[in-house]
Amino acid sequence: MQTTFTPDQLQDPGTARANDILRACVHCGFCTATCPTYQVLGDELDSPRGRIYLIKDMLENERVPDEKTVKHIDRCLSCLACMTTCPSGVHYMHLVDHARAYIEEHYDRPWSDRALRWLLARILPYPMRFRVALLGAKIARPFARFVPDARLRAMLDMAPKHIPPVSRNDDPQTFPAAGKKMRVALMTGCAQRALNTDINDATIRLLTRLGAEVVVAEGAGCCGALTHHMGKERESHAAAAQNIRAWVAEMDLGLDAIVINTSGCGTTVKDYGHMFRNDPLAAEAAQVSAIAKDVSEVLMELLPADAPHLQRNVAKTAIAGTDAAISPTQPTKIGEGALRVAYHAACSLQHGQQIKTYPKELLQRAGFTVLEPADSHLCCGSAGTYNLMQPEISGQLKARKLQTLEALTPDIIAAGNIGCMMQIGGGTDVPVVHTVELLDWATGGPQPPALTQAGKRHPQVPMLR
Repeated sequence: MQTTFTPDQLQDPGTARANDILRACVHCGFCTATCPTYQVLGDELDSPRGRIYLIKDMLENERVPDEKTVKHIDRCLSCLACMTTCPSGVHYMHLVDHARAYIEEHYDRPWSDRALRWLLARILPYPMRFRVALLGAKIARPFARFVPDARLRAMLDMAPKHIPPVSRNDDPQTFPAAGKKMRVALMTGCAQRALNTDINDATIRLLTRLGAEVVVAEGAGCCGALTHHMGKERESHAAAAQNIRAWVAEMDLGLDAIVINTSGCGTTVKDYGHMFRNDPLAAEAAQVSAIAKDVSEVLMELLPADAPHLQRNVAKTAIAGTDAAISPTQPTKIGEGALRVAYHAACSLQHGQQIKTYPKELLQRAGFTVLEPADSHLCCGSAGTYNLMQPEISGQLKARKLQTLEALTPDIIAAGNIGCMMQIGGGTDVPVVHTVELLDWATGGPQPPALTQAGKRHPQVPMLR
């Protein structure tokens, strides 16, 4: 793509990076085939190629963003399926992130939009604030039909029926491992600590059981992704800088990896090197990005196919009319009467981090029958705060995803991202759990609580124990 930025414009590092990305685009349109919003809306401007034209025009002319441009940029999920498909290597993520920061700086949003975005940025990255908000939403949910704004109704609907107790495992501390093989820092996150404490608990049990000493670093918290995708660079970089300093301090004591069990966070942390490339923290940020790993990457090293830890305790022994479904002591051959797990590939994992096979392979090693839905490359519609700010489009994508997952008739749905779990779990009777919860269970840990609750709620889903 030809660009006409002036030498003065290219002095700005963000504009210079955007120029490089724009010039890589050859207008081929392959991205439209895998773009969820284009699939739903059918509008060229709601495809990556269309948004690239809008961004180019906005940046080259240094114009105040108009309502049309903002609408189509806001509709982007940042699922990054276009980057997986693009034959030219267009780094759309960096381009749309820069466009959002530009819009945040130059566009005067309607007061209701500003208020909603301010509210989300002040609540979601802070676990205790989020817990209080969830409690308020839970109380107000019966009155949701009287709320005129669809986005506020979506916020009420998102609140889980059960708000988990605070987990002390999220406090700064070290969890020793017998037969220590490595030392890792676990990112405990922000929203996940309010929505589902079972995930971090299971991750710590699993890693320490397999030989990884786990440290929760003092000062580490939200990765900054939630505000980063709103274009709020100052806030997102402040959160990221805290993490960088906290993890670099642990590196001085020896650190093999920074383990992240929320793939949306992982994509952002792995990009810290780019985010801070012109910052005094550039070297430290690059160090952090270099050792940031999704939990599945670490588990591929710690949990080989012939690992003695595997108990193969995932076989179905359901008897009609009884609660029993799992025999935790009787081994089974892989795939022989095993629980059917529909694996949902989070966009941030398969497209953002290009990790596509590890979670499925790990589940198969543990004895589960792994199923993959049709159109697994398409987003479920969660996308951070997207389901709150674009509830109509998000709802359509959610319905599509649920249809393909339930068509597999699974016993369980597994995913590696809390946002996807909340989005999918709110529309199905099939229990939705994190991949690490199943792996923890298969290696001697407790049964994931969501499975027992599902068995009690829905007789058609056997009680697991």
